[in-house]
Amino acid sequence: MVLGLGPRTSVAIVGIGTQGRRLAYMWSSRGNDVHLVDAQVSQLEGSHEVIEGFRSASALKDARWGKVFTHLPDGLSAALQDAWLVVECVPEQLSVKRKVLAQLDALAADEVIIASNSSSYTCSEILDTLKLRNARRFLSAHSYWPPETPELEIMGHETTDPAHITTMMERSKAHGFSPFHVKVGSMGFIYNRIWAAIKREALLAASEGVAAPEEIDAIFRGVLKTPKGPFEQMDVVGLDVVLAIEQHYADARGNIPSEPREYLRTLLQSGRLGVKSGRGFYNYKL
Repeated sequence: MVLGLGPRTSVAIVGIGTQGRRLAYMWSSRGNDVHLVDAQVSQLEGSHEVIEGFRSASALKDARWGKVFTHLPDGLSAALQDAWLVVECVPEQLSVKRKVLAQLDALAADEVIIASNSSSYTCSEILDTLKLRNARRFLSAHSYWPPETPELEIMGHETTDPAHITTMMERSKAHGFSPFHVKVGSMGFIYNRIWAAIKREALLAASEGVAAPEEIDAIFRGVLKTPKGPFEQMDVVGLDVVLAIEQHYADARGNIPSEPREYLRTLLQSGRLGVKSGRGFYNYKL
């Protein structure tokens, strides 16, 4: 049953991992409420502390913090009751994303924008095979690492209502994002499409023994004056996530070298996931 109409000022976020919590901080920075939905009680319980930490460290002078509410999946209807936007932040697994988006389409009122935070799948890919009640309100809104990296890539699909793109561009900017409109369907959006080539070539060079990861990072930082090299960045993202994205590119394009993926699998088999496991290409203190 589709939820009824009412004043819509809040944002709902489904999937409260690292990215979902950061988005909650951003979307609650102008006085509007945010509703968080996740199946794991521990994720929901820990979200308040993390979001409060962001707020305490915030340099925003005009911030007006909205309330943050948490819900288990059976509270999804309540989370959507006054939402103008719902963002899907579940793991980068196509079947999971499709299941969540189909549920949102069935529950949310027609004027609610439904956005996917996928980093590699285009909106068209995710919606393919789904029989939707209102496909015109679906779009992609891929974020990076807000608030430190506020860039947000907004991409529609063949039938997305252009007015929803405009709304997302305007409202995200008002909430501290730096939005960019991806004007045609693009695997990897804008930045990740370029980043994919960099990390793949770095992995290939290391797998061939051209140079060690720390050496590649050092020359990368030295030439481009970046704070991190490609292997350091991959450790932050998570090597399991990097492999999943690489596999998606390989499946879609068919001409991607296999050595980078094989190199990553070797690390993953040893439990080296990156920062989150304490060891990836580098060692970290947990």
